[in-house]
Amino acid sequence: MPAHIIVFGNEKGGSGKSTAAMHVAVALARAGRTVAAIDLDTRQRSLSRQLENRAEWAAKQAVRLPMPQLFAVPRSASKSLDEAAAEELATLAGVLADTEARFDYVVIDTPGADTPLSRAGHAAANTLVTPMNDSFVDFDLLARIDPANYEVRGPSLYADFVWDCRKRRLMARKPALDWVVMRNRVATAQARNKQRVGAALGNLAQRIGFRLAPGFGERVIFRELFPMGLTMLDLPQPSVGMPLTMSHVAARQEVRELVEALKLPGMDVKAAA
Repeated sequence: MPAHIIVFGNEKGGSGKSTAAMHVAVALARAGRTVAAIDLDTRQRSLSRQLENRAEWAAKQAVRLPMPQLFAVPRSASKSLDEAAAEELATLAGVLADTEARFDYVVIDTPGADTPLSRAGHAAANTLVTPMNDSFVDFDLLARIDPANYEVRGPSLYADFVWDCRKRRLMARKPALDWVVMRNRVATAQARNKQRVGAALGNLAQRIGFRLAPGFGERVIFRELFPMGLTMLDLPQPSVGMPLTMSHVAARQEVRELVEALKLPGMDVKAAA
């Protein structure tokens, strides 16, 4: 069977795509699955940097960590935009052909912009995960809202883009795309904005066909682990000197709940614990 491809996509930066992609990739690797990680953000390379930090830190500390195998698509040096896009797309096609044949899962992180590479990554997805901050600023990429009553007027830019990807998959006789929207940085208090965003998302999910999944809270620990390439599932590590707090335990549970909510084929979430 070819690898199951999980794409983390959202055309807005700062939504938590790379953090979610890193944690899901490591969770799958911890469960004993073979995992390829492809970074399509040729400029920022956030996922690539995290995995490089992970390998370097593990080597220095002489510890064994589950390691997804990184496959980067290098940025083309061509001065022609068309030639550069063609070169990068050809590279991605080769990487996908290789990883689909050799791995159980392929995790793809996309840039926060509409690029040819991002479109190609989305088109390859079996499962599309769209992290979004819990605000109407992020919601605007999915749908337009009536400011008077907060009812959904209709799909917006990114939702239309995903719908186009779905149609192309059906025309190519590929399995239906499973679209999952995860709410990040949800306030703990029952704020009015939280309730309105939740109601609007529930309405939109039924209209355009996505599933809602729990996301990650606003926690400093995610940023603190970046230089070491560690995830919440790797803690505690004796050399880190970072005892588990209740906040850390809650963050680790958020990761497990996300992996479970994705309902990936062949994956037992308990094995990733």
